[in-house]
Amino acid sequence: MMTLYSTITCPYSHRCRIVLHEKDMDFQVIDVDPNNKSEDLAIMSPYGKAPVLVERDLVLYESNIINEYIDDRFPHPQLMPADPVMRARARLLLYRFEEELFCHIDAFEGADQKTVDKARTVISDNLTIISPIFEKQKFMLGDEFSMLDVAIAPLLWRLEHFGIRLPKQAAPLLKYSERLFSRPLFIDALSASEKVMRK
Repeated sequence: MMTLYSTITCPYSHRCRIVLHEKDMDFQVIDVDPNNKSEDLAIMSPYGKAPVLVERDLVLYESNIINEYIDDRFPHPQLMPADPVMRARARLLLYRFEEELFCHIDAFEGADQKTVDKARTVISDNLTIISPIFEKQKFMLGDEFSMLDVAIAPLLWRLEHFGIRLPKQAAPLLKYSERLFSRPLFIDALSASEKVMRK
């Protein structure tokens, strides 16, 4: 059985919980207190951060690596594209999410107001840029839910919590968000602390 060391409000841990629920498999989640990390976590992750996935003698950290491993190991439903070209494009987009969106999340953990305001603006602007995609398609890669949807969903869930307001032009993205949030497996993957992040 796989064990996921997960922080209850961490968007990266949230990603991994979504994939584990999508795969409908047996797994155990161990909640990690980010303010009081266990020695086990420090040994397993060189950065001392969750999520960490443990399966027998395999230990993985970094949410996108964990999720690709789970997707390869349990291929149904497949979340990464089967075609090598589409798969490479999906990986590039995952990388861009980290560089253009998720890298600003740390600002909401005790940074000064100027840094927080800048993070809100950058995230809002980047999300607004991708919003037109959802005028023509249901999910990131078309009609099928994929790893790209998994990757961005935790951020979209936290917009209100982070005080990020999107302009009217982002309406297609907000509709897309509601499609993601209405998925029963998305709801199953939420921790109690995450459920109260949105009204």
